[in-house]
Amino acid sequence: MNSFIGTYECKADAKGRLMIPAVLKKQLSAALKDGFVLKRAVFQPCLELYPMAEWNLLMAKVNKLNRFNKKNNDFIRRFTAGVKVVEVDNAGRLLIPKDLLGFSCITKSVVLASAVNIIEIWDKEKYEQAIDDAASDFADLAEEVMGQDDEDDGVS
Repeated sequence: MNSFIGTYECKADAKGRLMIPAVLKKQLSAALKDGFVLKRAVFQPCLELYPMAEWNLLMAKVNKLNRFNKKNNDFIRRFTAGVKVVEVDNAGRLLIPKDLLGFSCITKSVVLASAVNIIEIWDKEKYEQAIDDAASDFADLAEEVMGQDDEDDGVS
C-alpha cells in the first residue's frame, strides 16, 4: 500500500488540466505507468485519485457484495457513478473530465491533499472551508478514532 504525504496547491486551466507538483509526482511515480481512477468522494464535494493498484484492491472488496441485495446494488451504482480512468501526461498534467469538474466545483485554484493511499482533489475554497468546519471537532474525533486502547501497537 502506498502512503502519500503532503498538501499541494496548483491551478487548473480552462480545459480542466492541472499540473501535478513535482514533489507529488515523485511520490506517484510507481503508479504512473498503470494509470489512475478518478471518482467523486462519498462524503465531501471533492474528487479522489486512486492509483490503479489501490483501486483494484477496493474493487475486490466491492465485488464481494451480493448484487441481488438491493442496498448493495444501489451502493455499487452510486459509488462507481462518474468513475473515470485517467493518466498523467508526459508534461505531468492530469485532465479532470467536465462532469467531475462540475461535481467538485473546481474552477482554477486546486488543492491536492494526501489521504493515506489516495489523493483528494479539491477546489481551494471548498478545501479550506472543510478544514475550518472540522477544526472545532477534530480533538474529539482524534480521541474517538485514534485514542482507543484496542491494540498494543504503540500509536499515541
